[in-house]
Amino acid sequence: MTTATTTGAIATHEAQIRAVLDDWAAALRAKSVEGVMRHHAPGFVHFSLAPPLVTADNDGTALRDWFATWQGPLAYELRDLAIVAGDAAAFCHGLGRLGGTKTDGKRNELWFRQTLGLRKAGDRWQIIHQHESVPFYMDGSMKAAVDLKP
Repeated sequence: MTTATTTGAIATHEAQIRAVLDDWAAALRAKSVEGVMRHHAPGFVHFSLAPPLVTADNDGTALRDWFATWQGPLAYELRDLAIVAGDAAAFCHGLGRLGGTKTDGKRNELWFRQTLGLRKAGDRWQIIHQHESVPFYMDGSMKAAVDLKP
């Protein structure tokens, strides 16, 4: 049975996490390395869409290099976000959309699956793990299904 206090604490955690993710997404859209990394916990691990299989970009170099491949701000949104939060850790998943114009002038847009793990340090939630993925066609082509939309 859930008590009112527990329900209130969970709602508070979820609201705090949504605020962190809103600010983090705004920093991504603005291509602000510092704004994005302010929300990363020490030991942050990223299973990115881009190689390699695991990234631990703890100094922002890879993020800065990636931002440089885009003209202007990015389009970025997190949709259908579900959050499960305890007092010290949280798990979120939803669909992400990334779009923008590359430095070569090509316009790109992609929907992908996004999973985030957060931990609470003091009174602050930080992202400790980020995982992005796209499905691939199981027809033998091994091509990423980047044409999917929700």
